[in-house]
Amino acid sequence: MVVVERPGRRGSPAGTGRADGHAPGGSVAVPHPLVLQLRFTRSEFRRAISKVPEADARKRVMPMNSISWTVGHLAWQEQRYFIYFPTGEYLLPGIQETYAFGSPHSTPPAKEMWAAWRRITKAADRFLDGLTTRTLRRYVVLDGRKTDRMYGNLLQRVIYHYWYHIGEDMAVRKMLGHSGFGYFVGDIDHKAPYTPERRSGR
Repeated sequence: MVVVERPGRRGSPAGTGRADGHAPGGSVAVPHPLVLQLRFTRSEFRRAISKVPEADARKRVMPMNSISWTVGHLAWQEQRYFIYFPTGEYLLPGIQETYAFGSPHSTPPAKEMWAAWRRITKAADRFLDGLTTRTLRRYVVLDGRKTDRMYGNLLQRVIYHYWYHIGEDMAVRKMLGHSGFGYFVGDIDHKAPYTPERRSGR
């Protein structure tokens, strides 16, 4: 976590919405700004497709992916980057086996994919909450060997990957005749505004 200056909003200390949000010097202890952007991106992913009927979520409009598959695929990436790389273990091995990059396409039950996505992102948050600028510069170590994968780059890759599939899923929805999508990107100005880091020595 990093200490950042945030503008205050009515009803919450320094705009955090947390009663314990204060840190010494009038600042607040919050997750790293990139983690906040990931969480906003997750919320936009949910807003785009979480209410799609099961039958439509499982349809594949060629050559694109089915909506339900993209949920499992993004769960795979979060699990691999934010659970397996730090701990060496998979929370849901089946997700790794079925929805990895390059795996065969499928049309899984959307309800099952959302349940897996929620479990994985909740577990991933325990790692993400502890990230600092220093740890984001570290490289992943697998089997005792340093790789060329930097955690900061991986975090950015996940954010951009979400937006790729949000666009794909919205295209699928339009081709299925859906309407009333709302606007994307959503309320980033209030939900995920630019947040400068304050030098904290970490």
